Amino acid sequence: MPAKSKAQQKAAGAALSAKRGNTKVSELKGAARQMYDSMSEAQLEDFAGTRRKGKPEHVAARR
Repeated sequence: MPAKSKAQQKAAGAALSAKRGNTKVSELKGAARQMYDSMSEAQLEDFAGTRRKGKPEHVAARR
């Protein structure tokens, strides 16, 4: 499932970096921290690998 916005793609990239040990987990905030805790490395790769071109900066959360 690809990322739906630039912000989601960036958060996934940050979480993936922490999952791989390149970034400290304590540096993660908000969505990136939630993604780190709840998603596998493969899922994060899918989200982080999404192209940003043509994506909106943010998408309203569904509830």
